[in-house]
Amino acid sequence: MNPVVDIVFDCLPLRLVGRFDVPLDASDAYSLRCKRLKQAVDRYAGKNAYFLYNARCVYRLANSEVDGMLRFEFEGTVIATSEDDKAEATDLEIQLTAATCSDLPGAVKAWFIQAVEAAVLIEFDRFVADGNLARAVAAASQVRHIEDLASFAGMHL
Repeated sequence: MNPVVDIVFDCLPLRLVGRFDVPLDASDAYSLRCKRLKQAVDRYAGKNAYFLYNARCVYRLANSEVDGMLRFEFEGTVIATSEDDKAEATDLEIQLTAATCSDLPGAVKAWFIQAVEAAVLIEFDRFVADGNLARAVAAASQVRHIEDLASFAGMHL
């Protein structure tokens, strides 16, 4: 059985992003991601901030693979302490992208969006504790241009 809450994301340390050149033939999705990344860098300059992308949070509300699932996709920033040992806050854009349960009332959807933010804070702390943040920083320090990131490359082709 899958976990009740499944969170997956890629992490880019904002302090390591240097250039934002977007190719003229870039897709709308690629251009929009670059724009959001630049906004995050401008907004959180000087802080230990990390851009999360290719991210999702899946809630399984029943013991069934068929019914009772909510899938949220998100992208945005996590701000960590100055020691990079704990997440302090998030600035995420969260969207419900799939639901296998009946119509979800607006208040319930809003509650789950808040729950996603709280769950991301917890998962980011686990990400740090498992040493994944240190590996992400080391890998991203090799990047000189936004297009060098494998997850970004090819999006505009």
